[in-house]
Amino acid sequence: MDSLKAVLGEAGGANIAKLTCALDEVTIEVPAAVWSEVALALRDHAALHFESCLDVCGVDYSTYKDAVWEGHRFAAVYHLLSYKHNVRLRVRVFCTDDDFPVVPSVVSVWPGLNWFEREAFDLFGIMFQGHPDLRRILTDYGFVGHPFRKDFPLSGYVEMRYDPEQGRVIYQPVTIDPRETTPRIIREENYGGC
Repeated sequence: MDSLKAVLGEAGGANIAKLTCALDEVTIEVPAAVWSEVALALRDHAALHFESCLDVCGVDYSTYKDAVWEGHRFAAVYHLLSYKHNVRLRVRVFCTDDDFPVVPSVVSVWPGLNWFEREAFDLFGIMFQGHPDLRRILTDYGFVGHPFRKDFPLSGYVEMRYDPEQGRVIYQPVTIDPRETTPRIIREENYGGC
């Protein structure tokens, strides 16, 4: 792990905003403005050789750890793997604008990320600038909002029902009352020998 940190410092230099080690994994934070350049270095530098990106996920930090998050709200997190050196790396790229989150697409670096970036766009609303086909992948094309954002309403905005008077399907504002969904626990006496 120390050798990876040293090589990252050499290859990434000033483009790496933060480097942390936790649970035997190295995580770096890269500013969105230089992410494309750093991605190429991570793939092409002989001592790193992260030829595979296993996943991209969006993260909404608005209520991270049940506290007020200080910093940017949205991030794209990349999980890289170097088969040659048998090491993994996590890269976090924060979007600088919370109202319109944008990160450069790195599909040109790792072509397998196409659908992962589309998923992060669909569920979190993170725009991947330069993506060749950025459109929804899991929700319907007419879907409003991004369902994995922490401020997305659990019951949605509108509901659809058949109106017998109009003889057609109509959309109307949601009429579902929020409810407590804490499960009730019932235990028998002497359950498990106690």
